[in-house]
Amino acid sequence: MAFIKEESEDVKIEETFTVKQEDLQEQTDVIEENMGSKEEEHHVKIEEKTQKKEKEKKLQTGGIWKRRDRNRFTCTQCGKSFGRKVNLKFHMMIHTGEKPFTCTQCGKSFGRKGNLKFHMMIHTGEKPFTCTQCGKSFNKSSNFNNHMRIHTGEKPFICFQCGKSFNQSSALNLHMRSHTGEKPFTCTQCGKSFNSSSNLNQHMRIHTGEKPFICTQCGKGFNQSPHLNLHMRSHTGEKPFTCTQCGKSFICSSNLNQHMRVHTGEKPFTST
Repeated sequence: MAFIKEESEDVKIEETFTVKQEDLQEQTDVIEENMGSKEEEHHVKIEEKTQKKEKEKKLQTGGIWKRRDRNRFTCTQCGKSFGRKVNLKFHMMIHTGEKPFTCTQCGKSFGRKGNLKFHMMIHTGEKPFTCTQCGKSFNKSSNFNNHMRIHTGEKPFICFQCGKSFNQSSALNLHMRSHTGEKPFTCTQCGKSFNSSSNLNQHMRIHTGEKPFICTQCGKGFNQSPHLNLHMRSHTGEKPFTCTQCGKSFICSSNLNQHMRVHTGEKPFTST
């Protein structure tokens, strides 16, 4: 009986061991399955990250420019394109001639509200930007910055053709036309062309007879401000151009140059 009992206990131990071993194997399988699942999930995440990075890279390089190109707003009249629709809207006014912002003082119209605001300063006399060097005031910060270069001597705009430098980009652009021979501003009356709009406007007064520069002393009118300035010296007696040979003074440089021929003996207008 003792033998049978002992054998029965051995069987139980073996069964218990077998069950425990099976449980251990099952646990091991579960762990391995979990690890496999995690590893698979890890690979998926890495793949997703890689795809995301590649997408970001495309956006930073060629992709972003393509997207921007699709979103650019192009003028149907001249082909010029803009990043913002509002800029295209303002640009189109050049072609349509639309000027919705009108000055209540003089009736002059403008395409942009900001331009009207600056114009109004002419009527109000407002000049918020003052030079600390000479006290001169300006209604625009850009005009003030340009003026400051007179004091600093800065001339950051350089001609690549001849090396001459300028304190304003507009002055450089005008100068470049002396090299190219470009004269984009043409008189509609006589066909004469000019390299700047100011020269054309000045020329147009010959046709219109307009003389907007009036002498405050005698009321005489002139079509150019330099002519008025020269005329004013007849009232003030100012003679800023002085001969270095004899000390005689003149109201304009051309009169001094003519006088200098007395000393040099030069006779440029001699008949042959």
